[in-house]
Amino acid sequence: MALIEGHPETRVAEGKTTGVVAVKNVLFATDFSAPSEAALPYAAAICRRFGSTLHLAHVLSDAGLLMMTGGVDYVSMGTIYEDAHNEAKGKLEQVAALLGDISHYCYVRHGLAWKNLAAVVQEHAIDLVVLGTHGRTGFGKILLGSVAENILRHVPCPVLTVGPKVCGHARLPILEGRHRDIVPSDLDVREILFATNFSPHTSRAARAAVLLAEEFRSCLTLLHVFEEYTDLSTRPGPMEEGVRKLQELVPKGETMQYPPECLIEFGSASERILKIAAERESDMIVLGARPEGTSHIPWSTAYYILAHAQCPVLTVRN
Repeated sequence: MALIEGHPETRVAEGKTTGVVAVKNVLFATDFSAPSEAALPYAAAICRRFGSTLHLAHVLSDAGLLMMTGGVDYVSMGTIYEDAHNEAKGKLEQVAALLGDISHYCYVRHGLAWKNLAAVVQEHAIDLVVLGTHGRTGFGKILLGSVAENILRHVPCPVLTVGPKVCGHARLPILEGRHRDIVPSDLDVREILFATNFSPHTSRAARAAVLLAEEFRSCLTLLHVFEEYTDLSTRPGPMEEGVRKLQELVPKGETMQYPPECLIEFGSASERILKIAAERESDMIVLGARPEGTSHIPWSTAYYILAHAQCPVLTVRN
């Protein structure tokens, strides 16, 4: 995956590093809700930054259609689906009309959201999925907790989630007006926080964090949180070992603008990660994930971070 592997060479031009990360195809998944649409500027800004093609997708679910209609026979269902398909296609085309010179394609699919999105990822060699999340559940919405979890479980490429708490420097302008260019001049990532519990599936996510820090000339903080720490006062070894493991996640010879900082914290992982990210005004949190599983931290913890982070969260599968 180009986002993770990066380019073998690094070039410096006009005061910024270029050529470190390649993102050819970005998938923006939307259910047309406000939390979902809030992620669109990030997908567009990434495409503008890397010259990527943007793939916009909406999935129609049978459950959502039935909830809207109150239950109908199969003949009527076909008509309802056709109308819903055309409506969704029209909405996607309205969004696409605002993308300026960004290359793009639109897809309306029918069925389970995560299965259809995974198929789009496979069919179009998607390097990055971008979606909006929120912390509640309900029918008729595709980008909720359970769907976001399935996307993170089954989609092989990295996923960038934008939650409802994103604010400050990390918050990009919301789309306003029918003909306004939504893309900022550049995607500015000054601070990156990589959080890990040292699971066997950490290295690829750490590599992504390092490459992004090189690409954007960002400050990088590597964080480990001890949730069980009652006996650390008598056993200082685990703390020293934690710092050593964090340091080893950054390969020697990396060309980051600033030396990475290794940080050890104590307490609830989700609370400490969010607190450190807020204090440092992080523009992105990077987490790891294991194949066919939840995040390298428990899903309840991971989704709490996705829903409450004040900046976008990049989840990378190993």
